[in-house]
Amino acid sequence: MLAATLGLLVLAPEQVDHGGAADEPHLAIVRALNHWDSGWYATIAQDGYYYLGPKVQSPVAFFPGYALLLRPLIAVGVNRYIAGELVTLLCGLAALFLLLKWEAKVRVRQRLKPGTSGTAALAVYPFAFYLYGVMYSDATYLLLAVSAFICLEDDRPALAAVFGALATACRPIAPALMVGLLARSIELRVRSGQKIRVVDLLPAFAGLGLAAYMFYLWRAFDDPLAFAHVQSAAGWDQGPGLATWAKLEWFRVLFPRSAPIVAVRLVGHALATLAALALVIPTWKKLGPGYGLYCLIAVGLPALSSKDFMGLGRYAIAAFPIFLALGVMLDERPRVKRAWLALSAAVLLVLAFNFGAGAYVS
Repeated sequence: MLAATLGLLVLAPEQVDHGGAADEPHLAIVRALNHWDSGWYATIAQDGYYYLGPKVQSPVAFFPGYALLLRPLIAVGVNRYIAGELVTLLCGLAALFLLLKWEAKVRVRQRLKPGTSGTAALAVYPFAFYLYGVMYSDATYLLLAVSAFICLEDDRPALAAVFGALATACRPIAPALMVGLLARSIELRVRSGQKIRVVDLLPAFAGLGLAAYMFYLWRAFDDPLAFAHVQSAAGWDQGPGLATWAKLEWFRVLFPRSAPIVAVRLVGHALATLAALALVIPTWKKLGPGYGLYCLIAVGLPALSSKDFMGLGRYAIAAFPIFLALGVMLDERPRVKRAWLALSAAVLLVLAFNFGAGAYVS
């Protein structure tokens, strides 16, 4: 699976006008894995942050956890783009390995049949190529979030809070992880028939990653919410408000007509959002309210704050429990399961190739 994905990325045409920095290696595979937001992470990793106000795009929109992991590699001479790809690839593979362990633990605790369908469903999810080397923070967040929930399943709430805090320093969905970890922690104690301990409330401190970033923004730029305010910048144009919440931009671009590729992209992300939200229900029923709440907020929060659903297909990766719920349902229909995984893998390869060629996939 990984080899096939990377093989298509290598075949992706190398752009003459790539728009990358002068230090970006002139290797097809490196350039194929670095597009769009990758440049922001490369900037943060090497030069840090700057903020020119809410009307100008700047790197403060991107959380620091992932970029900070690149700095030790850059310090010993590794090119920053190659460092980003290596960190993503290692985090992505480690995340899938831990997902297998997490899935096994949850299946036993929830009295579900043994299996690995949930991990398989995520591994071939059409947007999972972001876990296989693309210079984005999704793989790092996934690794840390899965680690946090594994610690909870092993009755180690303090360590779950540590991994949770590291995760919320990577992606702006701290409310989802805080609520999800806390709810699952309490749920496990109640189910065991034991009293809730003070230590069971520690997962709420998973938000410290977000708090630390806000403190930095306050000290550096006198605006602790700069990451949210800058979303109003020209080109992004999705500050909070009725226009964003009602997805007026989505309707404006699609109707009365739009280019077919644009329609496929916008409708595809909208459908991925609806599918992820629909899977929250079986996640709640099969895995428990803690995981249900986590997925509801992890998908619902970015869905509400997006002006046109773009990126929601990728953001659904963070709601990894929905893939276990999907896997459990697929286990009941072996033929549908094989067809689903094959089709999903095929779409994954198509999207990976297009991203490598510079298309605006997500």
